[in-house]
Amino acid sequence: MAVYTEVPDSELEAFLGAYDLGRVMSCKGIAEGVENSNFLLRTGQGAFILTLYEKRVKREDLPFFLGLMDHLAARGIHCPTPIKRRDGETLSELCGRPAAIISFLEGLWPRRPTARHCQLLGAALARMHFAGADFPLRRPNNLSVEGWHPLFQACAGRADSVKAGLAEEVARELAAVSDSWPGDLATGVIHADLFPDNVFFLGDRLSGIIDFYFACNDSLAYDLGVCLNAWCFEPDHSFNATKARALIGAYRRQRYMPPEEIAALPLLARGSALRFLLTRLYDWLHHPDGAFVKPKDPLEYLHKLRFHAKVRDMAGYGLG
Repeated sequence: MAVYTEVPDSELEAFLGAYDLGRVMSCKGIAEGVENSNFLLRTGQGAFILTLYEKRVKREDLPFFLGLMDHLAARGIHCPTPIKRRDGETLSELCGRPAAIISFLEGLWPRRPTARHCQLLGAALARMHFAGADFPLRRPNNLSVEGWHPLFQACAGRADSVKAGLAEEVARELAAVSDSWPGDLATGVIHADLFPDNVFFLGDRLSGIIDFYFACNDSLAYDLGVCLNAWCFEPDHSFNATKARALIGAYRRQRYMPPEEIAALPLLARGSALRFLLTRLYDWLHHPDGAFVKPKDPLEYLHKLRFHAKVRDMAGYGLG
């Protein structure tokens, strides 16, 4: 989450006139993440999240994202739900941007995830995959293999300014992963961006999953590959096999993973690392002036990519 667009008080009041949320008590920007402009909105009815969708989010994708949150919540997944205006619509416009208000979830995201956090996440991820199985809308993963090539082309000319030799290494990895990418795994709705700051906990309970604005239809095991990268590495870039066992074990206890998914997981995790390296590199090189959020270090994912490139099977992750 972040803030790229400021909202004047007069425009906010006019916008909220279409809702039954009471008077505004406060509206404070949330300076985390890199995608949309987000605000913690407090009204006479309680706390909410106000989101203005910025350039990377396409307006035509918003019914998928907002509808998915409603669908998952109705099936018992703890996630935000869009707030309807008096006319029944959930999507509006504010400051020239598509905008929506969603419910606020209590909880804290873990700054240093533990194996227990990973275990709870794995079980919740499997339940989310089941809950999304009958969601009627579809959205392709625009940040899968086909989307990585244009991202790289937009960065290649300046990649070496971030690290010498980076362009050549990424080009080599992109070719290797693209040539081997699996196309026959079980698919469904995935979150595709399930980082620790998108998962809330209250004590020993996972209290909510947020930020579904990369959700799409893709291989279910790819979502697990994203989580391996986001949750199972330490600050010194070392891989934590204990966390990986907790994550994957809890997921598999909820959802059976056929042998082809298990065999593909190292490649899916490698591809996930490449995806986040490329998007972080793009944001690093194209950081908008005046944004309140600092872009994330792309080289974190270079270390992870190199680790996965050496893994041949699940034994490389400390799993049988």
